[in-house]
Amino acid sequence: MKSTGTTDSESTQKGLHYGWIIVLVGTLTIVACLGLARFAFGMLLPSMREALGMSYDEMGLLGTANFAGYLTAVGLIPFLLRRFTPRKLIAGGLLLISGCIFGISLCNSYSPVLVLYTLVGIGSGLANIPLMVLVSYWFRRERRGRAAGLIVIGSGFAIIFSGYAIPLLNAHFGANGWRAGWALIALIVLVIAIIAALLIRNNPAEKGLEPLGRKEISDTPQTEKQRRVTSAQILTHLGVLYFIFGATYVIYGTFIVTTLIEEYGYAEASAGHFWSWVGFFSLFSGIVFGTLSDRIGRKGGLMVVFSVQTLAYLFAGVKLGSTVVFASVVLYGIAAFAIPAIMAAAIGDYLGKSKAAAGFSIITFCFAIGQTLGPAVAGMVAEATGTFTSSYLSSAALTTIAIILAFFLPAPSGQN
Repeated sequence: MKSTGTTDSESTQKGLHYGWIIVLVGTLTIVACLGLARFAFGMLLPSMREALGMSYDEMGLLGTANFAGYLTAVGLIPFLLRRFTPRKLIAGGLLLISGCIFGISLCNSYSPVLVLYTLVGIGSGLANIPLMVLVSYWFRRERRGRAAGLIVIGSGFAIIFSGYAIPLLNAHFGANGWRAGWALIALIVLVIAIIAALLIRNNPAEKGLEPLGRKEISDTPQTEKQRRVTSAQILTHLGVLYFIFGATYVIYGTFIVTTLIEEYGYAEASAGHFWSWVGFFSLFSGIVFGTLSDRIGRKGGLMVVFSVQTLAYLFAGVKLGSTVVFASVVLYGIAAFAIPAIMAAAIGDYLGKSKAAAGFSIITFCFAIGQTLGPAVAGMVAEATGTFTSSYLSSAALTTIAIILAFFLPAPSGQN
């Protein structure tokens, strides 16, 4: 139960709140650390496969190596945040990504690409996790979903860019198009790293501000023992849901372009346009579902998103023609980045900002395990069967389970 006394930081602070600058820089950061570093990979993969002679399972291993690097960063973040500010970790992670991606553009064999793309994963984790933690510091509960939703749409911009730019580079540079693509991405990430270093602030106090949103005061404080039990249960519950999301969304994101080219017979440019549609619809993903979760709760938001994803994976697996696969692309795009936005908001709701960093690291560890296993398993199954159908249908089954699990999420206490 909450008291009726509230305060609204917006009513006492005039002008644009710096929290929205954090959101803007955060969106650019996601463009770099996830959108370009990860989701452009699916567009570059077919030409890389041809140039480096990769098999399906080697393609899957590249994705797994990247996510293993991300998993490593997740494990390190709680310790690194004790010594370095989020600002330094975000800028440093982006610089690592830029350098390693440029290195990939120069590689002539599979092994160095594997090593460098693993390091790219580490850089992605170093940039992404502290960024999402900043949401709990800069925004109170009623604004967290919207703020996180605006941040995660950065991946959508990157997908649109890669869907059009990569085929053009391949057409212009021929067999070296993928090298030009990675080099261009490295340059863009470098510019964003500089912007992040200049503009990110670690908390509102550095600007003499309060977090944005209405302050809620709980009149039923929990005991420390109750908080520990609740935190453990919540982290387990959210961790399982985030694991399922990680294991399923990445299979689609990694292999749908390859599926369109090799199983549906699309030209690379046409498959790229399909992938750009994912990016376009994902621009609405985080803000729509993040804001929805602000209104109907994180539980309801998660159930809706997992339902949309289930349909997307089913439509990709049943192979009923171009109309159905386009519907799959639309549904995947609409829901693509909603789960991270809701999870970032949920952690602040359930644990409060003082525990947000540790809590988000724990559930992201579960997410990273899922996305590490997903591409490897899907790649091995495709190598054995010659198709990704089983992987898409299995993903639909897992997200159906997630809908049921989300239904049993409890309501958060009066944390801010």
